[in-house]
Amino acid sequence: MQIKCIAIDDEPLALSKLEGFINKIPDLILIRTFDNAIEAVGWIRENQTDLIFLDIQMQQLTGIQFLEATGTIARIIITSAYDQYAIKGFDLNVTDYLLKPYSFQRFVQATTKVMEYYSQKQNGKETSSETESYIFVKTEYRLERVDLDEILYIEGMKDYLRIICRDKKIMTLQSFAKLEESLPSKKFCRVHKSFIVAIDKIKSVERGVIIISDQRIPVSNTYKEYFFSKIRQ
Repeated sequence: MQIKCIAIDDEPLALSKLEGFINKIPDLILIRTFDNAIEAVGWIRENQTDLIFLDIQMQQLTGIQFLEATGTIARIIITSAYDQYAIKGFDLNVTDYLLKPYSFQRFVQATTKVMEYYSQKQNGKETSSETESYIFVKTEYRLERVDLDEILYIEGMKDYLRIICRDKKIMTLQSFAKLEESLPSKKFCRVHKSFIVAIDKIKSVERGVIIISDQRIPVSNTYKEYFFSKIRQ
């Protein structure tokens, strides 16, 4: 299995070290490096990759801001000299957090997690989320059960997510990445940094716009190839 990856770090020595480590692992294919996150944002909107090695403390745009801006579905391994961002990183569903200076052994441990993820995905192994018929989401004062068959789509609204069901709307502070992880991938698909849709609730798709219950939902370039591959299945 070959895993395409990019590396983003504004420190030349750190980027060079990372490139050397990647090249030692035959299954990792480094397709681009970036010394600033802004350039990487433009690239990721037009291209796809399986794995992103991402520095946190960068000028102009931090790694956290990059993740929030792109909503990428790629696996993320953070590389940082600062450990205070670890909790925030895992809230955004990163695969691992490498604290600089990290060893090659520690690098291998992190990339192995990514390889195991894609291996399971390729082999069609179901995760626990694939077998559940409901999820619980945190609303203002309680945990609320949401039946998956009732969900039409989910919309990101700044600090909140809005879950649109057949007969109600639910607001939650849960992160997009965490909610996406809890949804069965056979039934739901991220189509935009601000939208997840229930595949079986789609009425039609025309010119990059999805119609669900008279709501028009855009498909961004970042997710277009992934989305159409899923509905063709």
